[in-house]
Amino acid sequence: MTAKARREQLLDVSRALFAEKGFEGTSVEEIAARATVSKPVVYEHFGGKEGIYAVIVDREIEGLTTALTGALTAGGHPKVLLERTALALLSYIEASEDGFRILVRDSPVAQATGTFSSLIGDVATQVEHLLADQFKRRDLDPSVAPIYAQMLVGMVALTGQHWLDARNPDKTEVAAHLVNLAWNGLAGLEREPALRSSVRD
Repeated sequence: MTAKARREQLLDVSRALFAEKGFEGTSVEEIAARATVSKPVVYEHFGGKEGIYAVIVDREIEGLTTALTGALTAGGHPKVLLERTALALLSYIEASEDGFRILVRDSPVAQATGTFSSLIGDVATQVEHLLADQFKRRDLDPSVAPIYAQMLVGMVALTGQHWLDARNPDKTEVAAHLVNLAWNGLAGLEREPALRSSVRD
């Protein structure tokens, strides 16, 4: 096996273990045993489990950031942007369950940057600008846009964490209900919400 292939194998094995047991619950011995290599091989490639964990988190943050930013910058009506973003998060969770479990789980190596919470903060900042523009158009106070951005992004993120395990209903229906609450509010909920066909996968 080439060094590159071995590195990817160790990342795959470690990713599954971190998702299953968390950072604290995973040892270099377990990683080596599951990859059928010796401990020194793990240390040679990553210097320890902290190094592996950092690479995995960086990759997951990049993948999720790309998905969410793409949804937010695609343009269109604000409701469609909300639909796209909610669906982008749920699609990421569906495609990268282990990665999302790692991102939302606390760990001793989590820093102020490069974590799920910092990613959510970055997304909220993008949403804040979109909301401020909409508030101005509707003659609402744009100074409150930051708190509304946190509310919206937090609602989507926490729903994603719940759906990670529940997986019911399907992601399109979950996204439709998220948008229903976020767009219409409790006073204006639709009986049978649905996404616009342009944002369905």
